[in-house]
Amino acid sequence: MSQQIRSAPVLGNVGVAPPEVAELKSIGLSAGLDAIGVTTAEPFEATLAEILRRREAGLHADMQFTFRNPERSTDPGRILEGARSIIVGAMRVSAPRLPDAGPGRARIAAYARHDHYGDLRAALEVVAGRLIAASCTARVVADNNSLVDRAAAVRAGIGWFGRNGNVLIPGHGSWFVLGSVVTDAALPADQEVVADGCGTCRSCIDGCPTGAIVEPGVIDARRCLAWLVQAPGDIPLEFRKAMGGRIYGCDDCQEVCPVGRADRSAEGSTDTAADVEAVEVLAAADDDLLARFGRWYIAERDPRYLRRNALVVLGNTADANDPLVVRALTENLNASDPMLRGHAEWAALELDRADLLDGSIR
Repeated sequence: MSQQIRSAPVLGNVGVAPPEVAELKSIGLSAGLDAIGVTTAEPFEATLAEILRRREAGLHADMQFTFRNPERSTDPGRILEGARSIIVGAMRVSAPRLPDAGPGRARIAAYARHDHYGDLRAALEVVAGRLIAASCTARVVADNNSLVDRAAAVRAGIGWFGRNGNVLIPGHGSWFVLGSVVTDAALPADQEVVADGCGTCRSCIDGCPTGAIVEPGVIDARRCLAWLVQAPGDIPLEFRKAMGGRIYGCDDCQEVCPVGRADRSAEGSTDTAADVEAVEVLAAADDDLLARFGRWYIAERDPRYLRRNALVVLGNTADANDPLVVRALTENLNASDPMLRGHAEWAALELDRADLLDGSIR
């Protein structure tokens, strides 16, 4: 979910030198960041060209975010006039290896289970606060369509672009959220670029359940489950089985990546926020769903899309004879919303419960 850019006020300490990069990094790490780097605020020209290429090819599937206005999202000067430096921070996302969710339970991607971006922003605000105290202007940008955060992270030497399109941090993988502090302070940039560590590995390309990684590092959003569960409209029929038990996000390309596999061993095998009962989503009121999941990107801010996803989860995983499942399907088969009605029909047929409906899949 996009968040408003936070603008830090400029204080009147004219002539105060900006803090040393080593101090800023120490502050960031102490505040909870796991990696931090510095780069210049020059426009990301190569990234702009690549975004335009992918958009022209239709690979964005009408996704907005940095595709909405790539000329803006690749130019830090649009965030802060006079921007000279970007401090990029990465914060670890807890992602324990979990067993199958079980019948009728809907799996939530690791990054969306907790308010990781809220924690990330808080840490970046501490770094920005030190710059403010030195009479610099600083703006925190995280989960925001005004900056290409992965390109900034790579240029700041935090990691490399993996074949799954994510930034991979050596020895730790891609289980991180990224954000930045854009500032008018002239800070020495980290010059060391992290070498590509993927080599000949194809684990993510071969492991994507819909074949969405069409080139190394290039994702066709028209096939990517992480986008399809967020996109408006119907879930395409050809991808509903591949959705499995997912209600939001998809971690498969990260799960199969060998980079960072070892450092997840201490995370255990439980996370109470990893799953939700699909029938609970279908029964909940709009306000309750938004209160619980409102930090997610939900198309048009309309909870009906969460219900759409929950119906696909039922069709793929539920016990066809569970009274709660039967009731949820029956209610949605009689819904006034044609999208929900059509997904309920599909789910009923997948569960061999044609007795619940009359008509065909829509």
